[in-house]
Amino acid sequence: MSDGDERHRLIHDELPKEHEDPLIRVLHLVIRSSVRLLAILMMLVIIWGVGDVVYVMYQRLSEPPMLLLDSDDIFDVFGAFMLVLIAIEIFINIRLYLGSNVIPIQLVVATALMAIARKVIVLDLEDWTPMYVLGIAAVVLALGITYWLIAKKD
Repeated sequence: MSDGDERHRLIHDELPKEHEDPLIRVLHLVIRSSVRLLAILMMLVIIWGVGDVVYVMYQRLSEPPMLLLDSDDIFDVFGAFMLVLIAIEIFINIRLYLGSNVIPIQLVVATALMAIARKVIVLDLEDWTPMYVLGIAAVVLALGITYWLIAKKD
């Protein structure tokens, strides 16, 4: 292992399995176990979300006019799809964290971008003030620049 790799591991290995203090070892074990529980719960959320997508589509397609979706229905279906995709991204974050004890920063930022993109996709401009829309734009810009900087560094 090179000096850079060793330094990177030491900086980002948040929950090492070995630690000289027994209390810290136990606390790390509790946290890793909690992350495993979160992974199981996220899997349940994903299954529930897929069921919700099916229900939303069934509900929208069974209302008159039958088997047709208007733009509001399509946005509702898109919103349900995006929520499931965001849950999957969060599960991937948890899985990567479990596998390496390192927080995958680029994936976390990408997940945040996906979440804000969902907000933009389902945003009804009639319901929000210009300041709210500018705030969302600022978040999108900041996350986009952050993601670009992280990706450029790698």
